[in-house]
Amino acid sequence: MAKGGKGPKGKKITLKVAKNCIKITFDGKKRLDLSKMGITTFPKCILRLNDVDELDLSRNLIRKIPDSISKFQNLRWLDLHSNYIDRLPESIGQMTSLLYLNVSNNRLTSNGLPVELNRLKNIRTVNLGLNHLDSVPTTLGALKELHEVGLHDNLLNTIPMSISKLPKLKKLNTKRNPFPKPDESETFIDSIRRLENLYLVEEKDLCAACLRKCQNARDKLNRIKTMATTTPRKAIFSNLILPNSMAKESQEDWR
Repeated sequence: MAKGGKGPKGKKITLKVAKNCIKITFDGKKRLDLSKMGITTFPKCILRLNDVDELDLSRNLIRKIPDSISKFQNLRWLDLHSNYIDRLPESIGQMTSLLYLNVSNNRLTSNGLPVELNRLKNIRTVNLGLNHLDSVPTTLGALKELHEVGLHDNLLNTIPMSISKLPKLKKLNTKRNPFPKPDESETFIDSIRRLENLYLVEEKDLCAACLRKCQNARDKLNRIKTMATTTPRKAIFSNLILPNSMAKESQEDWR
């Protein structure tokens, strides 16, 4: 910790440094990779490189993402994981080209997710895991192109049906959330489904014909059970030689 109780100063990113961090992906897209550089504040100089297709600011010390990030109109891939972000800007809804958004392992709360996320109509993957979310905005249910949603390691008690029923959803990770256990009534109903016999009336309430019919059916079932338990099963391999006896006799052949 620096003097005066201030946090780490962090590395200063200049436009020249940022330009040198641009890489070309295997499919010919431009990727600005500023991950693991000790950055504490969003570097405004990179706004002059807003023609990049991918932006990686992961594994830094960034606390705030400015509204100006929406200037990256061509951005299809935004990785902000493992920072100290507690809120996403409303302007993120203007980045309609986004296909991938990773803000896992931050300090996001439910209030830090703007409703404008529902404008990302083309997005395929959203990772919100390892945050402090106690609820998920139902507006995510409007993102019909979503294939993968990460909500693991949060404080969630429930998942909106609008998300779990997304038409193209292939993966929904909700592990390690404090979901409530089934209540006693659900357990009771579940146990009833597993009963082999359920008697709804007593013998005294049956007429003679119905009683005789039930008794005959019960006797027949008992006979079948008795036959199944007393009839010895015929050995399938009656001529099978004990394994060790043959092995000893033909030991040299095996070698």
